[in-house]
Amino acid sequence: MVKWFKRKSKNKPEYKEEAPHETVSTQEMLELEMEEPEEIILLEEEAEVHRIDEGGEKTLFPSTDFEDLGEKPANREKSRYFHRLREKLHKTREQFVDRVDRIVLGKKTIDADLLDDLEEVLITSDLGVQTTGLLLQKVADKIKRQELKNPEKLRENLREEIRNILSVPSPPWDMKTSRPFVIMVIGVNGVGKTTTIGKLAHEMKQGGHKVLLVAADTFRAAAIEQLALWGERVDVPVIKQKSGSDPSAVAFDAMDAAVSRDADVVLIDTAGRMHTKVNLMEELKKVQRVIQKKLPGAPHEILLVLDASTGQNALSQVRLFRDEMGITGLILTKLDGTAKGGIIVAITEELQLPVRYIGIGEGLDDLRPFDPDEFTKALF
Repeated sequence: MVKWFKRKSKNKPEYKEEAPHETVSTQEMLELEMEEPEEIILLEEEAEVHRIDEGGEKTLFPSTDFEDLGEKPANREKSRYFHRLREKLHKTREQFVDRVDRIVLGKKTIDADLLDDLEEVLITSDLGVQTTGLLLQKVADKIKRQELKNPEKLRENLREEIRNILSVPSPPWDMKTSRPFVIMVIGVNGVGKTTTIGKLAHEMKQGGHKVLLVAADTFRAAAIEQLALWGERVDVPVIKQKSGSDPSAVAFDAMDAAVSRDADVVLIDTAGRMHTKVNLMEELKKVQRVIQKKLPGAPHEILLVLDASTGQNALSQVRLFRDEMGITGLILTKLDGTAKGGIIVAITEELQLPVRYIGIGEGLDDLRPFDPDEFTKALF
């Protein structure tokens, strides 16, 4: 390299006098140096601030929106939850929505073969025979009226029909006129009743309510301990007795405690009942009668907790508990770990019971109020 720089060119160029450089003052140099970093910092800030839209894509915030970020924390929280819900429903989406996309791919018209394929997808996605028949009939009616021709529109049409099915009337709980507001939580073993109650207590306390937990599952010592731990975790008192006590007696004492402590909400945990065991179901109805006698009008809500991963078996559970206990609402848990989330559509369509909450994970905030519109958008 050194020799190259020393090598002389054969054709030596003529020397030309360069124009004199313009002199720049020290003050001007300082001003130039101050301008360039400011522009770079702005670009870096814009590159780091994104908005996640409903499709999971990131879009850039314009610089004029920076002030709005601090003004709408509720919107940011809702966007984060929607993104999380969409992520947790991926197994159900793969089992249901992605298969719908595949059967319409490349199709020019909605013919009988396409509808047969759609029927198979709906039934095997745990929507059930009755709900599948209803959806196919609605699609056929729109095709007959020439409102639906393009197969690519089939997906959006299904989303709208499923949203309508899930929109069962669900009046808000009136916790002011009914104090204490008593909620009895029931369900079979292993669906996550105790954990769900702990998360409900956390949400209600965050909402400013004075909550009381009741350990009426006295058949299993671990259930009492588990609810006591949840009470400590969310800082809520727990009414309990020793294992083997009469659950009706625990419920009776809890009503006295709720009135004396001026509680707003009472959440009652019950033993996991196999819905086919008549004697155990009778014991559960006895607890209900004791509560009604002690506090007329109570329990104000009877919520059935279901494990979404049980699929069609969950539907039979709802039918029997509804007939025996008169349940008023549902909580569907473990939606994050199953491809059988379509069962929520079958239950609401066939039994017309509102889904009050859904569980999508183990965290305290992973039990959320059910929103049909938000759920269907996340699913599709």
